[in-house]
Amino acid sequence: MIKLSPLHNIHSIGSYGNYENKDEKNLIKILEVKDLLIVQLVQYKNSLLKIEDLEVDGLKLNNQALTVTCNKNTRILWNSPKNWLLMSINKDLIKKINETFKESDFAATDLSHSRSIIEIEGKNAKEVLKKGCPFNFNSFSKNSCTNSIYNGISFSADMVAENPDKIRLITLRSFGESFYHSITDASLEFGYKAI
Repeated sequence: MIKLSPLHNIHSIGSYGNYENKDEKNLIKILEVKDLLIVQLVQYKNSLLKIEDLEVDGLKLNNQALTVTCNKNTRILWNSPKNWLLMSINKDLIKKINETFKESDFAATDLSHSRSIIEIEGKNAKEVLKKGCPFNFNSFSKNSCTNSIYNGISFSADMVAENPDKIRLITLRSFGESFYHSITDASLEFGYKAI
């Protein structure tokens, strides 16, 4: 069986839009993030466990709204109260998650094959997002996350880095191509490089 990424049909490497006569470092960079372990962790209402006592890949779950805890391999996004989205390059982490988060207290769902992730990087990355999303990205900073919509498509945004801004955009796999077209279309004005 061949494993295909959500955007394998449409993500073509190259430069697009208003890129001519521009320094490459001023172009927006767009890439598809692939091969991540993505797990949704939800703590049941009747669970008596304190999240401060739990840890994954050296990271504690954070119950502070719109924040991300991370290390070089793993990022844990706050999704809503008692609900987190864990993304890691370490795919073997699923075993540790299943050992740590018991079924009596948590639902741990592997979403790795049901999500499409686009990473957008550059000084105008937030401007691209402002074109189709009602969220105020002016105050969006490193290790922040949010859930919103972009041209009617629900997505999560994870600010990975600043200077230049690097933001991961996570959506359902079934919306991946439409979402990609919306993001790349909004990027044409600034010029972008698909990598």
